[in-house]
Amino acid sequence: MKKEKETDTIMATFKAYFRGWTSGLKSLATGMCTSMKVFRQKAVTEEYPENRHSTLHIPERYRGRLRLLTDEEGQFRCVACGICQMNCPNGTIRIEADTVETEEGRKRKQLRAYHYDLGSCIFCQLCVEACPHGAIAFSNDFENAVFERDRLKLDLTRPEDNRCHDWQ
Repeated sequence: MKKEKETDTIMATFKAYFRGWTSGLKSLATGMCTSMKVFRQKAVTEEYPENRHSTLHIPERYRGRLRLLTDEEGQFRCVACGICQMNCPNGTIRIEADTVETEEGRKRKQLRAYHYDLGSCIFCQLCVEACPHGAIAFSNDFENAVFERDRLKLDLTRPEDNRCHDWQ
């Protein structure tokens, strides 16, 4: 009886060993088949900086960088109401405005500077949706990487900071 139990135990151990061994071989064969399939496929390489105009597709809804929009005369649509600044959840936008008197004798705000910190923007688009004049919008500009963090602090009233690249 004791010898039969030992024999059964040895047989169970051999069966478990061979089951594990065949399972490992099966797993290895599956991995090798997958590797060979990928190895035989044609390589897909995008030459990004050189061919960005022909191969790169950026969706229209992509939010890359905030821009101030202008009217037909080239003047900024922004009236410095500050609603976008109030709706920004982390203080990315800061507006500087002067109070000026119009020809009619009324006082109104005039935009002096529109400060935008691209480094802290979470691209939530709350500012764009809240703007009653449609003065700001996100562009498709995706190349925003810089080496100095200070270069991410922009004044959108300056032409070089309010630029937009159309890569498409």
